[in-house]
Amino acid sequence: MALKVTHLALHDWRNLEDLAIELDPSLTLLVGPNASGKTNTIEALTLLTRGSSPRRGKARELVREGAEAGFARARLEGDGRVVDLALSSDTRRVGFSRNGKATTPSAIAGTLLSVLFTPDDLLLVKGPAANRRDELDGFGAQASSGYDKVVRTYRRSVTQRNTLLKADEVDLSTLEAWDQSLALGGATLTRHRLSLFRSMRPFWEEAYGAIASGEELRVFYESTIAPGAEGAKRGELSADLSREDLISLMAAALARSREEDLRRRITCVGPHRDDLRLEVGGRDARTYASQGQQRSIVLAWKLAQVRFAEEVLGERPILLLDDVMSELDETRRRSLSALTDEGIQTVITTTHLGYFDEEILARGRVVGYGKDDSPLG
Repeated sequence: MALKVTHLALHDWRNLEDLAIELDPSLTLLVGPNASGKTNTIEALTLLTRGSSPRRGKARELVREGAEAGFARARLEGDGRVVDLALSSDTRRVGFSRNGKATTPSAIAGTLLSVLFTPDDLLLVKGPAANRRDELDGFGAQASSGYDKVVRTYRRSVTQRNTLLKADEVDLSTLEAWDQSLALGGATLTRHRLSLFRSMRPFWEEAYGAIASGEELRVFYESTIAPGAEGAKRGELSADLSREDLISLMAAALARSREEDLRRRITCVGPHRDDLRLEVGGRDARTYASQGQQRSIVLAWKLAQVRFAEEVLGERPILLLDDVMSELDETRRRSLSALTDEGIQTVITTTHLGYFDEEILARGRVVGYGKDDSPLG
């Protein structure tokens, strides 16, 4: 039996004073009106499994107003193991622990994979390229601590190079040194990202075909360092490129872009500028996809993460669905609900239970949240 969250406790967390719930190994439904604490509960589970939250903010924002500190604790059980994860937040910092010992967010992320689906994810298709990059990198960071380290190292290098470019007088010899460092870091991240992308692409395209019968999704990785890429133009990278090849391509792209970088005072090429091209029926989804097709693409991506975790990583993630059932039609809701039949632990927030049939409700656990911002139990 894979690890599953059996218990969650929150104290002075966001708008929740005290919450203690037992999670069902299959399906837990968090039901209540808006602003009652359901999303805050999902955020706690996200932090305790990923070590980070998509709701960017300061540590003190996690603490209930008037309190000095907030706490979140989860117990995981399975495979003959018991793992206790915890985090605390005060006005200055967030601290994590595993089985009572202080640990890092990246170590937390390696305990139990989680797949999070929120209404904001529906911007994955037509939103900015950063949405698609962050979604891929975020999953990669959960799948491998080494991936997370590569991302963080590269981002720091880009930030430091951009700081140099913003100086009143740019020292070109120092810039050259940063270019060499960035070429190495950019090539390393591109290699990691491409490996993950190419492994996940079949799962994504297959999941879409199952949801949108008769339609075909194709996904491509567009790189700013590919041969022929220049300015805003991106291209595809060959699958047989070595690490040394990627370093050379990154260095050449930085050299070509130097004049524009100096003019704009930012680094204009590299994996932080890459994108994923999505095509449905041979047409660019960013331009032509209907709302239904966009929802199918995003849903297929989440299902692909679950399948990849199971079939490639040998893990069963926890699926966290925050207020998305109202955004999906019955067919797409069934695609998600079916995962609970396959042993995927799922936690869903909703404002009412009308989105679920009696069979699903009978095998799940319902936790009610009241209008006074406190769970009913």
